[in-house]
Amino acid sequence: MKKFSYLVPFVLLIAVAACSEQEVSEVSQPQNDEWIVLFDGSSLDHWRGYNMDRVPTGWDIEGDELVFNPSEDDGGMHGGDIITRDKYGDFELELEWNVSRAGNSGIFYFALEQPERAIYWSAPEMQILDNENHPDATRGEDGNRKAGSLYDLIPADPQNFSGYGEWNTVRIVSQGSHVEHWQNGEKILEYERWTPEWFDMLHESKFNCYPEFGALREGHIGLQDHGDLVRFRNIRVRPL
Repeated sequence: MKKFSYLVPFVLLIAVAACSEQEVSEVSQPQNDEWIVLFDGSSLDHWRGYNMDRVPTGWDIEGDELVFNPSEDDGGMHGGDIITRDKYGDFELELEWNVSRAGNSGIFYFALEQPERAIYWSAPEMQILDNENHPDATRGEDGNRKAGSLYDLIPADPQNFSGYGEWNTVRIVSQGSHVEHWQNGEKILEYERWTPEWFDMLHESKFNCYPEFGALREGHIGLQDHGDLVRFRNIRVRPL
């Protein structure tokens, strides 16, 4: 298998993985003067298309919301995922999302742009899904394709999706190897990257063939065009 220079040394991994959940929680308490507002309803300056230098057709501002509307992407010819212009390593991300009936989307992080590869080749995804009406909710193992899950890998528990057409709050915290997904005020999963358990999990998944997946120390944050209407608002990130 090809080796990548951005995989961290094993000894460093042991030290980082030793950080306790309490330590992560303490460092991730919001301090408003440190937040970077990625979308406040007035500008898309922090965003561009994946492997593009502009925001693709279909993404637009409606009121205080960042909206992907598939009816405006010219039959799928000019849509696409969007990413932050900047990259982030250790970070805390907050946003709200609202998906249409039977809708599907996602929040990517640690994305590496690769001209011949889709964003999910490298970036873990926090799933956005209408659990009640989209067939993906029953396709994943133990519900690992439901809202909030680490897509196709770790199910969200508890599953507290508020329903299509309703706003859901998200918080993603990544520090060292430790990652947490929060949804609607509850921590719904956590995991450690680069551990034997992490690599075993990937080996048993479709991501076994994606050597870049989850391997970067820093990368772009992304929002997914999955062909369904989805809305985002109050997007901000805080480097840790």
